[in-house]
This record gives sequence, C-alpha cells and structure tokens, in this order.
Amino acid sequence: MKEEVDRHWAELLSPRRRNLLAAAAGVLAGPAALAAPAAGQSPWGYETYKQPTPRPDSVRPGEQSLPAKPRAYTDIESYHAHIYFDEDSHQKAALIRKWVAERFKVELGDWNLEPRGPHVTPSFYFGFSNDLLHIIVPWLQLNSLGLTILIHPNTDDPRADHLYYALWVNRAQPVNGYSIKKPGPGEPRVEQIYPNTRPTLPIEKA
Repeated sequence: MKEEVDRHWAELLSPRRRNLLAAAAGVLAGPAALAAPAAGQSPWGYETYKQPTPRPDSVRPGEQSLPAKPRAYTDIESYHAHIYFDEDSHQKAALIRKWVAERFKVELGDWNLEPRGPHVTPSFYFGFSNDLLHIIVPWLQLNSLGLTILIHPNTDDPRADHLYYALWVNRAQPVNGYSIKKPGPGEPRVEQIYPNTRPTLPIEKA
C-alpha cells in the first residue's frame, strides 16, 4: 500500500517539474557538489592501472643519453673525500680527521654538524691532489673505522662528480643531486683546493 502511495505522488511530478527542481538543487549546492563523486566512488575513476607510464621532463636539459666519446681522465683536477658520521660515531670521525692532518698535505674543511650542500648527514671533507689518489684511497679503505666515505673527482661537472664518478668506502648513501649547480659567472671552472695542513708523521708502510 505504501509503495503505491509513493508511486502516486512521484507520478504527479511531470518530467519538466522534476528537471526544474534538479536544476534548482544544483544552483543551491554549488558547482563543487555537482562535481563531487557519488558515495563510494573514487575521484580518480576506475581502471587507472591502464594509464600509460609518463616520462618526466629531464632534470638535466640538453644532456645526451649517451656520450659521443669517453671523457679524458685529465679532466680530473683534484679529489674530495667526505667522511660521514652521526652522534654515535663522531669520535671515529675525529680520529680519522686527526690522522689525515698528521700524514697528508690536504685542504681540510670545517666540521659540518648539519646537512650541507648535497650531503644529507653530518660530515667533514678534505681535498687532495691527483698524485695522492693511489695512496689516500687504500689508506682510507684500511682506516675508515667503518664510516661511510665518499670520494669524488673535481671536474667542470660537479653534479656528475658526486653522482656518477664517485667512489664509496663502505656503504653508499643518498646524495642530494638536485642542489648541485655548475659554477656561476666569475667562479672557477673547476672547484679549487688549497692545502692547509703540515704533515708531521710519515705514512705507515709494512
């Protein structure tokens, strides 16, 4: 009986009147209500898994996917070694820093107790000339005390120096390549190093 009464009142509304009421409800509710998905429906629609995989814009405009020829090793003008540490390993970092200053003629930088530049953890660095590479790399391998160390060359492409040309002692860790910029106008083409230590001890040999 109730269904028949409801049907009777519904049929009293002509299609024209129903359309008018629906339009009025849309004006009162506003465009947002009209665009909102029905209850239980995803705003993203269905079968989104069928969408093609987009290719993002390059973060290195103009860079070739493959080089035309190898780079010359003489593009490397010097090296940096970045020693990473945290609150549990800072004493190890301090010991390595002391050992390096006592044995090698390098440019020893300040302590960075917070992330700086592309480096996402506390660190210190020292720069050294190419002629020390064959000594410092094995020395750091044997005297890292378990710390993570990034060794990278210095060329005219600092982003590639940190991301693609790097050597790691122990575990690698993220490097914020987006913050690395090429030298600006008036800056040296390649980052320069200026030794500031005076070695007082010989390098240990077997």
